[in-house]
Amino acid sequence: MTDSALDQDTKALGDGKSDTRAFARTDRTQLGVWWWTMDRWLLGAVVLLVVLGVMMSFASSPAAAARMHLDDPFHFAIRQCVFALGGLLILLSTTVLDVRGVRRAAVLIWLFAIGIMIALPFIGHNAKGATRWVEFWGFSLQPSEFMKPALVVLVAWMFSEGQKGEGVPGVSIAFFLYLVSIGLLLIQPDVGQTVLLTVAFGMSFWMAGVPLSWIMLLAGVAATGLGSTYYLMPHVASRVDKFLTHGDADSKLDTHQVDRAAEAIAAGGLFGRGPGEGVMKRHVPDLHTDFIYSVAAEEYGLVFSLFLISLYAFVVIRGLSKAMKLSDTFQQVAAAGLFVLVGEQVIINVAVNLNMIPTKGMTLPMISYGGSSMLAICLTLGLALALTRRRPGVYMPG
Repeated sequence: MTDSALDQDTKALGDGKSDTRAFARTDRTQLGVWWWTMDRWLLGAVVLLVVLGVMMSFASSPAAAARMHLDDPFHFAIRQCVFALGGLLILLSTTVLDVRGVRRAAVLIWLFAIGIMIALPFIGHNAKGATRWVEFWGFSLQPSEFMKPALVVLVAWMFSEGQKGEGVPGVSIAFFLYLVSIGLLLIQPDVGQTVLLTVAFGMSFWMAGVPLSWIMLLAGVAATGLGSTYYLMPHVASRVDKFLTHGDADSKLDTHQVDRAAEAIAAGGLFGRGPGEGVMKRHVPDLHTDFIYSVAAEEYGLVFSLFLISLYAFVVIRGLSKAMKLSDTFQQVAAAGLFVLVGEQVIINVAVNLNMIPTKGMTLPMISYGGSSMLAICLTLGLALALTRRRPGVYMPG
């Protein structure tokens, strides 16, 4: 970055005068440049979500620990604090990457995650009929969580390379990466993550300027594949049946978790029962993970629930708005895909809590308990923030 380019960039951010609140606008140190080129509103919203996730872990941890007969009632809360610190470290360190660094990181992360996913049938830990985790030193790692943002970046890169007309079969390589990824996901099996990735891939496909007929073909194939999982995977059929027969007096399917989650949301009212006063979390095994939204709704009420959703909406909408203004195709498609990935996960988790779709086993980003989820979401948003930093020539004029 030249001095003149940096001067133009800092003038775009302000009047060029010294600001003693953090760094002077003319500060050309690496930290100073990072501070003034970063979208601090987005960064602040993400950090706030991580803090709220830690707060919610203290509300849900005692009930979860009691169900699992753990001596320390704050076992999960303490671990979540560690995950949050690790996530923030990943978030901040990732945002300093330049475009080339983002690409290199995506390649390494995808290869690492895919390597572990290939080995999962032999070394993985099976839980609830799925082999998605590998355990070490008392922690569980879900490699597919890290594969998702890496794949989005790689797909965007291949699409942009294919558009340059230099003989790189970008679309073919992008489809190969996608098929390898979802193939390994379905082996686990993990239909929820497959749907998540397919939507993000389709969005990237569309943003890259691929003909609409190709998009429709992909949508048709995806819908057919998703429908076939009902007949091929018993656990998928069970979840769909529970959703379709929910509320049917003659149904003998167990809908305990969804029923308690609905009761928790209804019991919260406008302002909630109060911090730590929720009772439904004592009866649902996954209320500190997949159903943490219900805990928040019961203890803090509708007002807090809407604030939480608004915070996610702010991150995704502002992120997409910035992505659409980027001048480089790769950065535009990759950044948008990463923000869409986060938005999808929020929509799926909240929809499950509200019994609008079948249960998916999807965590609420930065709020649900879980190390892989927290670290991977922070990685996702770190990459997105790195791509949307205000650098000379990055944004389209006007």
